[in-house]
Amino acid sequence: MSKGKLFVISGASGVGKSTVLKRVMEERKDLTFSVSATTRLPRPGEVDGISYYFITRAEFEDRIARGEFLEYDEHHALLYGTLNSQILEKQEHSHVILDIEPNGAFNVRAKRPDATLIFIMPPSREELERRLRSRGDTSEEQITIRMARADWEMEQSAKYDHVVINDQVESCAEEILKIIADKA
Repeated sequence: MSKGKLFVISGASGVGKSTVLKRVMEERKDLTFSVSATTRLPRPGEVDGISYYFITRAEFEDRIARGEFLEYDEHHALLYGTLNSQILEKQEHSHVILDIEPNGAFNVRAKRPDATLIFIMPPSREELERRLRSRGDTSEEQITIRMARADWEMEQSAKYDHVVINDQVESCAEEILKIIADKA
C-alpha cells in the first residue's frame, strides 16, 4: 500500500459518530483511528495511548511550542490535539481517521489540504435533541449548551468535502465507506 490517506470526521454531540465509525472500522481493516492527546485526567477504564495520550498541560504547551500538533483546541480549560507524529507513523501502513470538531478540522485542512473532511449530520435538529435527551445522562443545561454548539457545527458543514446524514447507522456507514473507497 502506498502512503495512507487522511480522513477527518466531524458531527455534533449525539449525532452517532462513534457508532457509525465503529461500523466503518469493522469493514475496512486498512483504517486506523488516530489517538488524540489531552490534558484531562483519565476516566475509569480509559488507557493511556489507547483512549488518549494523557499529558500534563505544561507538556502539551511545550509540544505546541515545538510545532508537534497537526491541530489542537481548548475546551472547558482542557487541551485536546492531534500529534503530527501519530498521523505520519500510522499513514505508513494504513489510512487514518480523525474524529474532531470543526475548528480542528479546518486547522487540519490548512496544514493538510489532501485530507478529506466528512461531516455527519443528524436527520433533523429535533432528532439530534431527542437523541441527546434519550441518553438520560445529560442535564437540561448541558442539552442547551450542546444544542447551541450543534447549531454552529451544522452551519460549518458547508465547508466540508462531504456531508452524510445519519438517519440509519448502516446507510451512513456505507456512504462513508464509499467516500473512503473513492479516495483510497
